[in-house]
Amino acid sequence: MRDFISRIVDFAASDAAMTDEEIAQVKGGVVLLPMTAGQVVLVFNLPNVRQVRLPRDVYPLIFTGEVNRWNDPRIVAANPGATLPDMRITVVRRSDSAGTTYVFTKHLSAINESFRTKMGVGTTVQWPNLPNFIGSPRNDGITATVAQTPGAIGYVEFGFALLSDTPFALLENKSGKFVEADEAAGQAALASADFSGEDLRIWVEDPASPEAYPIATFTWMLFYRKHGNDRIAAELRKFVAWAMDEGQGMAAELGYVPLPEGLIKRVKAEAANIQ
Repeated sequence: MRDFISRIVDFAASDAAMTDEEIAQVKGGVVLLPMTAGQVVLVFNLPNVRQVRLPRDVYPLIFTGEVNRWNDPRIVAANPGATLPDMRITVVRRSDSAGTTYVFTKHLSAINESFRTKMGVGTTVQWPNLPNFIGSPRNDGITATVAQTPGAIGYVEFGFALLSDTPFALLENKSGKFVEADEAAGQAALASADFSGEDLRIWVEDPASPEAYPIATFTWMLFYRKHGNDRIAAELRKFVAWAMDEGQGMAAELGYVPLPEGLIKRVKAEAANIQ
């Protein structure tokens, strides 16, 4: 983000979009376009357990340190027939600044007052200083650390869990249904998004659909409204057109969610502002 604001690069990308304050710092203005969408999943490592359901009132408290055992009665009650060990939950959180952390903390803050009060929302937050919390950089770092740590749980983009075959939890959504992240659940979450705003900073903090996976987000690319180089600006407009057409067909196999058709049309129109 710093390089984009300083105009060192031709474009950038972020899961956290940009704030009004950040946009105001960019000479020449900003065209902010959602290009695809994703889901944040909770990967875990439990011996002989491949599926875990985590209730809506529990998984935020794992990340405040208030729930710290896998056999917590609330987790056990949500997983009838499963044998959950009497094992400490090791929380693996991002040690670097990340859009994934922003999306994750934005969702947890929206559904849980304790998390909102103690942690808040940000690309970095002050995680609890507890012995069962450890930091790891990037999505691949968290995935690897969880895989090497029995009893661990961590948050990563869906695609990293999918490509590494790492188990991830079913989460209880706003409708009270336990949902597994996949393309259909992601599309159900995006269906609740409001595209009528002045710009395309669109958030899906807590989708209401019974079929929706609860932690979904758009991923944005950031362009200069006045790039200053006509040739590069033209090529960037061509790239957006490709991404909205052929590119959307690649989303699912990479662990992302294709954009709704109505949003694709608006992105194509907004791309004309890249000059």
